[in-house]
Amino acid sequence: MKITFYGHASLGIEVNDVNILVDPFISANEKASHVDINTLKADYILITHAHQDHILDVEAIAKRTNAMIVSNFEIATHFEKMGFEVHPMNHGGAWDFEFGNVKYVNAIHTSSFPDGSYGGQPGGFVIEGERKNIYIAGDTALAMDMKLIPMRIKLDLAILPIGDNFTMGVDDAIIASDFVQCDKIMGYHYDTFGYIEIDHEESKRKFFDKGKDLMLLEIGESIEL
Repeated sequence: MKITFYGHASLGIEVNDVNILVDPFISANEKASHVDINTLKADYILITHAHQDHILDVEAIAKRTNAMIVSNFEIATHFEKMGFEVHPMNHGGAWDFEFGNVKYVNAIHTSSFPDGSYGGQPGGFVIEGERKNIYIAGDTALAMDMKLIPMRIKLDLAILPIGDNFTMGVDDAIIASDFVQCDKIMGYHYDTFGYIEIDHEESKRKFFDKGKDLMLLEIGESIEL
């Protein structure tokens, strides 16, 4: 499993020959100006919630790639009406896709489309691959529901928001890593704009002091699990 960070909360995941994008918000992110969305491969697009900084490039990428859009019922219906292929989900539900099992899990946040219309309830994704398992938390506060995840699955990586203000910050993310019983963390949803700027070295140190590894990837950088 190869995971690429495209800035903010945007991810690329490659499992065997299947390409997955998560929450593509790239073209309006000045920090990701070197990433050309027209070169990104996508067989699936996973969307955690409807805010603009998570769906901005969905339409353009899905039109070009014919990717299947996977999200909550309301978001999936929104894109289905636009003519895209979708797979609707809701909290607690799971589905076996060609790249692995995907479970839509709880997140504490809000969810509305840029025009203010209802975007369903926000969520995260637990992806159980053939060899590696990951948790993509989406935009969320620290939540006790996270403790349910390791009751079912052993994670190899947890991808957690750490920018604070709109989501949990570093200190709560450390507790979240305890809840999901995963000490290998990839941080996201930070630095994009002033409200969520973080001190990188201090953040890494805080995780290190708890015996955990926080990875803060450069935009366009990849890791392999």
